[in-house]
Amino acid sequence: MERIVLHIDMDAFYASVEQLDHPELRGKPVIVGGSSNRGVVSAASYEARKFGVRSAMPIFQAKRRCPHGIFVPVRMSRYKEMSNQVMGILERYSPTVEQVSIDEAYLDLTGVEHLHGSLEQIARRIKEEIRSVTSLSCSVGIARNKFLAKVASESNKPDGLTIIPSRETAKIAQSLPVGKVPGVGKKTVDRLANLNVITLGDLLALPEPALLKALGKFAYTLLEFAKGTDDSPVVSHTDAKSISSEETFEENTNDFEVLRKTLLVQAEEVGRRLRRTELKGSTVTLKLRRADFVRITRSISFSEPSNSTNTLYAWALKLLEAVDLSEKFRLIGIAVSGFAKTQSAATQLNLFAGESRREDSWREVEKAMDSITEKFGHEAIRRGTLIEDE
Repeated sequence: MERIVLHIDMDAFYASVEQLDHPELRGKPVIVGGSSNRGVVSAASYEARKFGVRSAMPIFQAKRRCPHGIFVPVRMSRYKEMSNQVMGILERYSPTVEQVSIDEAYLDLTGVEHLHGSLEQIARRIKEEIRSVTSLSCSVGIARNKFLAKVASESNKPDGLTIIPSRETAKIAQSLPVGKVPGVGKKTVDRLANLNVITLGDLLALPEPALLKALGKFAYTLLEFAKGTDDSPVVSHTDAKSISSEETFEENTNDFEVLRKTLLVQAEEVGRRLRRTELKGSTVTLKLRRADFVRITRSISFSEPSNSTNTLYAWALKLLEAVDLSEKFRLIGIAVSGFAKTQSAATQLNLFAGESRREDSWREVEKAMDSITEKFGHEAIRRGTLIEDE
């Protein structure tokens, strides 16, 4: 049976949610990411994209290109809420849904036509249901593999629907500019241009040794793409490898108290997410970025996985205490990895001798704090060490 893959990509997702929730922003250049010049653009509405504003662009550049743009902060909890609704709809059309980001997913539709109708009918029904439930638009691509399905969805945005017939797979793949191939960046485009490679089809005329010298093993992937081939499967429910939180400061700092308090807030966020998903981690990583953008990471692993905010913070703090603070930092973050389900790791880590009873007590406190935060927001309850002296 011929494989059929559908790729769905929500249109300007974060910005579209903001325009949905704030009707006065519709039709205007909305830029999600806040107004601080030190931040980056998380998303831009199509109105803002006309001025050259793109995701991951520094805010100060976005302001130069679109000085009349409306800059709004990221509201991740709201975007996740909308994303969950979208993914819930997709799971009704296929048992195999691979969510690759908050606003993007693959569906394996192989053999489901007899349940939902033709491929075009399935795609239109998905688009209509998403619009009905969320009032948002999406673009859909369908092809015989993941590579071409993604290419198809990106070829007709926003609100597009593109189906690549099997008989045209190789022809369309070979006519595709290499800059449009998922995973190909500017440096690779430049290297290929030096070899007179503009489209994927041009690759097939090159001697393989020359291609390997220019691109390494990635050359094999591109050669398969040029033939219209991609054997990578659609994989359901891929687990995250780590859970993290980080913050870029308004002003560079090496003030230990500022770094410490920020780290505690981040440990609380990561701890809550771990407890919500019933996971524990056995590795804590401290992330720092200096004012000159040099990145510093320090990690520590332990035998008993934990999801206790106190435990995670204590280990992260020990890592911070070992860092040279003679220079200032622009970013700090914490990441937890090495996951185990809580059922298989029922015993919390003893960080120091004689601490087990205290940690048992804190576990109940943290559960209560999670419940209050879930109902009333992050400001409803705070640790005393985070309250500024008046």
